[in-house]
Amino acid sequence: MTQTGAVAEGRLSDWISLGVLASWVPRDAVDDAVEATGKKAKRKGGKLPPHVMVYFAMAVALFAEEDYEETWTRLSETLSHWGCWDSSQGTVTTGGLTQARQRLGHEPVKEVFSQVAVPPATEDTQGAFLGPWRKMSMDGLEWDVPATGANIAAFGFSGTGKDGTPAAFPKARAVTVGECASHAPVLAAIGPSVSKGSGEQSLARGLYPQLKPDWLLMADRNFYNWQDWCAAADTGAALLWRVKADLTLPPLAFYPDGSYRSVLVNPKVKGKARDRLLDAARAGEDLDETKARYVRVVEYEVPDRAGDGKDELITLVTTVLEFLDAPAAVLARAYHERWEHETGNRQLKTYLRGPGKVLRSESPDMVRQEIWGYLLTHYAISALICAAATGAGIDPDRVKFKRTVRIIRRRAADPAFSP
Repeated sequence: MTQTGAVAEGRLSDWISLGVLASWVPRDAVDDAVEATGKKAKRKGGKLPPHVMVYFAMAVALFAEEDYEETWTRLSETLSHWGCWDSSQGTVTTGGLTQARQRLGHEPVKEVFSQVAVPPATEDTQGAFLGPWRKMSMDGLEWDVPATGANIAAFGFSGTGKDGTPAAFPKARAVTVGECASHAPVLAAIGPSVSKGSGEQSLARGLYPQLKPDWLLMADRNFYNWQDWCAAADTGAALLWRVKADLTLPPLAFYPDGSYRSVLVNPKVKGKARDRLLDAARAGEDLDETKARYVRVVEYEVPDRAGDGKDELITLVTTVLEFLDAPAAVLARAYHERWEHETGNRQLKTYLRGPGKVLRSESPDMVRQEIWGYLLTHYAISALICAAATGAGIDPDRVKFKRTVRIIRRRAADPAFSP
């Protein structure tokens, strides 16, 4: 490890505890979310009030290998230091924790995530920006959930095993928008894996209105369609999406960086009406944006690693129309940072949950609560790593997520911070 990497790791070790982790999920935000979702305790003095159970949802994600009572033991020591828990209230059992989770539901945890999950990188964070835009990416992931009747009905089975047999577990699906530099998820939608309107495009559709004008959102070819491109672009965010090879992109003007200007046409516009639109685009006229939109196209090949001649052509379309604002080579390099999202998914599903693990919740509402707890915990850890790396002047990728999780788990009772 380099000297700067060691400084960041050392600083991280000093900062980390479950209490410091909760600094990214402050008590005020939790209380506001509980109230906004109508989940306030019906009586005072209850053993496990809603704000405590929100932190328990995070602890369940952090200690995925532990049972409820062991998870509670680790959490309650920190809560008592915060003044959120009085050990004189008596013993907490697995049954009591289960009932308290059910009373809370998933809505408050989702609301907390929506309030606190903002991109943590600053202008000093290495690799966070491309010019004026914060680099963001979008992708989907799936979660195996217990095969109870309720979960099967709500989420369904998706795909088959390696031997062609049906999948053993139902799957919940999530689509997230995350920051490339920090890997922190900041937008998310959760749904079933199989049913009408449950695909990645459908889930992503609910996220587009929340995009920010200073973001550069990168997405794979599975997300492109005319309707969603327009919805995302209308937010003012810059877009850099890969498209499928069969999408027609007529060249209108070629630029010195190798990119070219083109036009996307609403697929409902056909025949002579389409021809007139293309003629107008070639003439550089203003277009009715309900029918067609100008884009810039970047194409490049990725050499085949096996050397068998099957080089892959990557086609990107972007709303960044001026090549001087972001030359083609710069956009191509930026697009490959979209794979940072895969790193974030691996952190979430492998290092937090554990490889091949099935979620523990046996009802759809608790499955959603558990997933929101994972997303909230992953956000907090990613934000913490980003802050430590930024302070040390290094790329957040150089701080190991897996080691960070281990430190947090070891120091769970450290009351270093009170929310």
